[in-house]
Amino acid sequence: MTAPGHDRPWQEWRAATAGPRMHHGWILAGKRGLGKIDFALAAARELVGSDGVSRSMADHPDIIVLTHPPKDDKEARKREEGKPYETKRNIPIDLVRAMQQRLTTRPTLGSRRAVIVDPADDLEKSASNALLKSLEEPPEGTYFLLVTHRPARLLPTIRSRCRMLRFPALPDDEIAGLLAREAPEADSATRLAAIAAAGGSPGQALEFVEHDLGALDGLMRSIVQEGDPQFELRGKLATAIGARPSRERIRAAFDLARAVLASEVESAPRSRIPAITEAYSQLVTLGGQAPTYNFDPGLLAMEIGTLLAAAAPASERADA
Repeated sequence: MTAPGHDRPWQEWRAATAGPRMHHGWILAGKRGLGKIDFALAAARELVGSDGVSRSMADHPDIIVLTHPPKDDKEARKREEGKPYETKRNIPIDLVRAMQQRLTTRPTLGSRRAVIVDPADDLEKSASNALLKSLEEPPEGTYFLLVTHRPARLLPTIRSRCRMLRFPALPDDEIAGLLAREAPEADSATRLAAIAAAGGSPGQALEFVEHDLGALDGLMRSIVQEGDPQFELRGKLATAIGARPSRERIRAAFDLARAVLASEVESAPRSRIPAITEAYSQLVTLGGQAPTYNFDPGLLAMEIGTLLAAAAPASERADA
């Protein structure tokens, strides 16, 4: 049984693998939380599992996964011990170079090898340029699967060398069913808020419940609809996000803020659309910078609130 929303991607993928010339580069594009990495791993196992090699192997020597490494040696030891660990903010070039070194040899068990990058959005600039060289001259039998939440952040030259495989957002009723199964402890108000904030992403809906984002959702909507001329709501927002939030919670706060603005567009008069669109654009930019730069969490939360306030009706905005 395929994951929700994966039927069409699987059809395209298997049609390609059955064809005479399989494309060597693939971009798996869609919102975060749609299960693209699970698809990539399963597709890679099918790909390299041909030639009589078992497809049920959990760790295949011909599947290379590039993702955020541990932040330092201490975190690396935690990973080795099977404990939760902090990761680097980006995927560094040394991982790409190590992958390229492995590509100088033949696949271990068959004739094919798969390289997964998750997420390719977070490659350092030098790492992206290095990966481009491999995409330009891929070794025979090597296939690249680039998981991406924001394809526009990839180098145009990388996008031009890959085939796009898009993953659709799920309808609200499917998200509701998922929450009923996976988060039965959540009350109905929390589930409704999670569905609205998720924008069709089951992963983000579950994250909403896991990180208890109901309070953030209410504060953000109040700021967008009522403004915050006294900065009181922004202070509450910073407190709700927390003095030392995890990277995942900060990311969830950005996702939620964008979802709040997106939902506001649906009912806002046309005169407000430019301000909402501009605030959304700046949130996307700030959200992209947050993993790279060492922002103070409190100031970051206030900046999120300020961008939301900028989208409020003109008479309710705080003075600049």
